Amino acid sequence: MSAAQIVTGLDIGTTKVCAVIAEAAASGEIALLGVGETPCAGLRQGNLVDLEATVEAVHGALSQAEQMAGTSVRGVYAGMAGDHLRSINSRGVIAVSGRDNEVTADDLQRVVEAARALAIPSSRAILHVIPQEFLVDDQAGIKDPIGMSGVRLEAEVHIITASATAVRNLAKAVERAGYRIHELVAVPLASAWSVLEEDERRLGVVLLDIGAGTTDLAVYFGGSVHHTAVISMGGAQITNDIAIGLRTPLDAAEQIKVTHGCALTRLVDNAGRLEIPGVGGRTPRMVSLPVLAAITEPRVEEILVLAREEIARLPGTDVLAAGIVITGGTARLRGIAELAEGVFEMPARIGWPQGTRGVADLADDPRYATSLGLVHYGTTQQLRVNGAVGWPKAARWREWIRARVPFLG
Repeated sequence: MSAAQIVTGLDIGTTKVCAVIAEAAASGEIALLGVGETPCAGLRQGNLVDLEATVEAVHGALSQAEQMAGTSVRGVYAGMAGDHLRSINSRGVIAVSGRDNEVTADDLQRVVEAARALAIPSSRAILHVIPQEFLVDDQAGIKDPIGMSGVRLEAEVHIITASATAVRNLAKAVERAGYRIHELVAVPLASAWSVLEEDERRLGVVLLDIGAGTTDLAVYFGGSVHHTAVISMGGAQITNDIAIGLRTPLDAAEQIKVTHGCALTRLVDNAGRLEIPGVGGRTPRMVSLPVLAAITEPRVEEILVLAREEIARLPGTDVLAAGIVITGGTARLRGIAELAEGVFEMPARIGWPQGTRGVADLADDPRYATSLGLVHYGTTQQLRVNGAVGWPKAARWREWIRARVPFLG
């Protein structure tokens, strides 16, 4: 198998860097070869604040993955997170130029470029321009208008932008670690690649990737993404609440959260107790599990309520039949799906990564959703570049658009 078919996903998070190396077969099957993870103190809520610490963490995670995989890599597909991410829906309109007013691949390229032509400040960088649907002479809901006849062609697109400074700094950190970035992918889109089913995207679903520093949100319906957002709150705030509420060190609070944490007080054993380490060498003491849950539940509920308020402003969200999918490290918190069902009044499930084999059991964890999603996305890109995936009609347009936007519905 050629080196071009070795794909690496790199998730640079607030508390850790995860790297996944995979091998993509011509059939599209993905075999995981190596996984690496190192702590990272170089980011705050997705924003890079310590370049050297980030460089060290990136190099450490990728070195671990390379050692396990028995191969070296040069380029990665990296996730872009942080509260600087913004999104907007835009529309482009052109006159059909094809013979007999038949829509061509050139027309689709021009209309997407027209929708992209917004007044974006120089401080912003466009990450994605994602087509949602096309309209031919006001006929809506068209996914592929190639060959149709009409005079007027419109495109509805979803545009995601990031801070240009954040993009440059992230690229610099990866380059100084000895690697290059093939492409930056917004974290909610990357996670969607590994945890969402096609039926969910068509019926309507909310993806919540609750990481340590931020909660990344994406709303899909009709097979396309219609909204993305970032909430500046995540699992680190829960850990901090536990540390303050139980007067215990942050490291101990994180371990307590992972091992004994629960998002719903009614689910814990009222008679259960655990030992809490003291701060500064103070004597450990016993605390009941309901007390721990009473600290955890309000913060988790606050995060979910903020997400609910974010999607409540969107039109059409009353038909999100597939409900809520929660992933990211905080998704491992017991009872979080049940709490989300109560907050959103929709069905909810935990999003486990899927679609891989090999050492997949090592990455069978919601905290690897982004890095595995980046591998899925990168695999699709690599196979199409190498011609391993055949193209339907309008190959030229599809190749152009998929080289620039992930998850075309």
